[in-house]
Amino acid sequence: MKKILFILCFIIGFQTAFAKNEGWINIVNAGGNNKGILCTEAIQKAIDKAAANGGGTIFFPAGNYLTGPLKLRSNICIYVDAGAVLKFSDNFDHYLPYVEMRYEGIMMKTFSPLFYAKDAENISIKGRGIIDGQGKAWWNEVYRIETAKGPIPETKYQKMWTEQNKGIEYEAYYKRTIDKHFFRPSFFQVLNCKNILIEGVTFQNSPFWTINPEFCDNITITGITIFNPHSPNTDGINPSSCKNVHISNCHISVGDDCITIKSGRDADGRKYGIATENVTITNCTMLSGHGGVVIGSEMSGGIKKITISNCVFDGTDRGIRLKSARGRGGVVEDIRVDNIVMNNIKENAIIMDLFYDKSSKEEPVSERTPVFRNIHISNLTGTKVKKAGTINGITEMPIQNISFSNINIQSEDGFTLNTADNVEFHDAKITTSMGAAFKIESSSNLILDNVATMKPLKNVPLIKLTDVSNTMITNNFPMFATDVFLEADGAKTKGIYLKNNVLNNVSTAVKAGANLDKKAIVE
Repeated sequence: MKKILFILCFIIGFQTAFAKNEGWINIVNAGGNNKGILCTEAIQKAIDKAAANGGGTIFFPAGNYLTGPLKLRSNICIYVDAGAVLKFSDNFDHYLPYVEMRYEGIMMKTFSPLFYAKDAENISIKGRGIIDGQGKAWWNEVYRIETAKGPIPETKYQKMWTEQNKGIEYEAYYKRTIDKHFFRPSFFQVLNCKNILIEGVTFQNSPFWTINPEFCDNITITGITIFNPHSPNTDGINPSSCKNVHISNCHISVGDDCITIKSGRDADGRKYGIATENVTITNCTMLSGHGGVVIGSEMSGGIKKITISNCVFDGTDRGIRLKSARGRGGVVEDIRVDNIVMNNIKENAIIMDLFYDKSSKEEPVSERTPVFRNIHISNLTGTKVKKAGTINGITEMPIQNISFSNINIQSEDGFTLNTADNVEFHDAKITTSMGAAFKIESSSNLILDNVATMKPLKNVPLIKLTDVSNTMITNNFPMFATDVFLEADGAKTKGIYLKNNVLNNVSTAVKAGANLDKKAIVE
């Protein structure tokens, strides 16, 4: 009797485990096909049906699928299984009518994103399959417009954009972009949504930015691959005006920035005034890209409380990059970067730049003034780097309260600071093939504690100061024969304190410039 009961229980359990799950809709059984024939209508109907029933999973088994843009709804999961390739049409007509979206930080009406949602919750895209944006047609259209010699006839899409975006506000520097009247769709853009999960899948060939939530809350992006090489503006992951964002275990190689944190552009961004905050980025690898992790340049709503850790950048143009300019406004603050390895960085390993618009002129401090402050970077190793780092503040708003701890970078050029206040270097080794390891100008309130180079250069100082004030240089011990430890110049240089330094291996401890006050250096 016990044996019979056991067999019955086993059969019931087996049947239950493999019973039809009413929450899953196999798209092949719902009017779609896996032969690469366009089936947008069937997929959208399946999404709408599941949403009407309270939610569900749209399942794409192995095979090839072709679709136009899809509108996601609350409580919907798109599951692309291993062996499945979901391709998006490259027919621009399929992305009409225009919808409200945010393009490079400005709200406008243009082509529908490939995945689009507004005012929804509990959205997910999962699986081990591939989602292909077939972006080449979009890229080629941009190239055609941008490389035209002289005026060319406007397409119907450009005329539609002009008609539907009358009165749009923008700064003069952005006119060149606006004048194109052609704005590609993001791969995934959802507006004012919450509880978003993207996991496991591969996104490739995005027409424009890839993962781009806007005004969203509670976003998790984990274990995905993004592959958009040799393509224009195909950023990887761009949360904008979002809060509570978790990015982990991702592998990214793209035609622009790998991960970028944003919050709107200029007056339009300040109008909404929604910061991106509470963001964690960890355990990611970045290969091709203009920047590994970037903040800005659209940061007019503010960006705060960001942590970046345990990441590898191998071959990106830059590593950690913060960029903005006069006119943007917004505050970037409370940033922590830790445990980072960089290799083959083509420009700066670290850059914080308020001169992204190089033509900008000094102006009174106002809502248009960008602010970078409270940024701390530690435990960073860089090899084969073009330039160790750059900090460029603006006269009316120096970059403030920055620290670097346990930094080891091998680079062609060293670290340059200009117009910064309250900056500290602790246990920082910058080994260069040209120029001073630390070159600091027009800055104040600095600490250089145990800084070094592993290969001193002939007649080149370890530290070079120009118009610098209130600076402590302490606990330094050049281990290798060094011609010049410190070179200082500038009429504004004063209050440079040298304490607890062992300079036995140094030929010239202080090299004074012609404009240096004799009392500027205190030993």
